[in-house]
Amino acid sequence: QVQLVESGGGLVQAGESLRLSCAASGRIVSINAMGWYRQAPGKQRELVARVISGGSTNYADSVKGRFTISRDNAKNTVYLQMSSLKPEDTAVYYCNARLRGGGSTYYTEYWGQGTQVTVSS
Repeated sequence: QVQLVESGGGLVQAGESLRLSCAASGRIVSINAMGWYRQAPGKQRELVARVISGGSTNYADSVKGRFTISRDNAKNTVYLQMSSLKPEDTAVYYCNARLRGGGSTYYTEYWGQGTQVTVSS
């Protein structure tokens, strides 16, 4: 069974930085993409950043220039370095992976349990 385990959330002041980590474990054959989404109270879940196999990345316009996504393929881990944090970045951040598990012939989306990021002004 595949699991995504996130870490690194917390409470910071505006302008500070945080680094989120997400490790995928279990019977994994191939990972096509890993990324981060977030959901603020009363809002829909939105893409923050994503990295696909080969290294291509895409970011939400609101985080470009402040957040950096990276991936360690050997560890099946994705990171999100968040800098110059703003109160509007406050949300639950969810790790997402599109991967093929052992015994499967197709790719499936998996989600982490979420980690809270709170930015105070």
